[in-house]
Amino acid sequence: QVQLVESGGGLVQPGGSLRLSCAASGFTFSTTDMSWVRQAPGKGLERVSEVNYAGRATDYADSVKGRFTISRDNAKNMLYLQMNSLKPEDTALYYCAKDWGAATVRLGQGTQVTVSS
Repeated sequence: QVQLVESGGGLVQPGGSLRLSCAASGFTFSTTDMSWVRQAPGKGLERVSEVNYAGRATDYADSVKGRFTISRDNAKNMLYLQMNSLKPEDTALYYCAKDWGAATVRLGQGTQVTVSS
């Protein structure tokens, strides 16, 4: 079955960096567009970034453009999110997602990112 396992979250000071990872299994990762989504306390899910199956096309929410970089390694079935210049408003539970926006959407268990001094 589909499994998405996120890691790399933690507590970081404003201006700091984190790299999130997602290990995918149970589906053909190399032909699947992937996303990172987040849920801040008291808010709904927000798509942060998306990368196409080949890793050649990416998209970002305006709130993270220029600070976050999404990437993937199809040989290792891994998805990444490099987050730089973190702000307190980036505090959220971050999920790896396949088929975001479709009825077949699947999320991992999430990894917590807290940006605070």
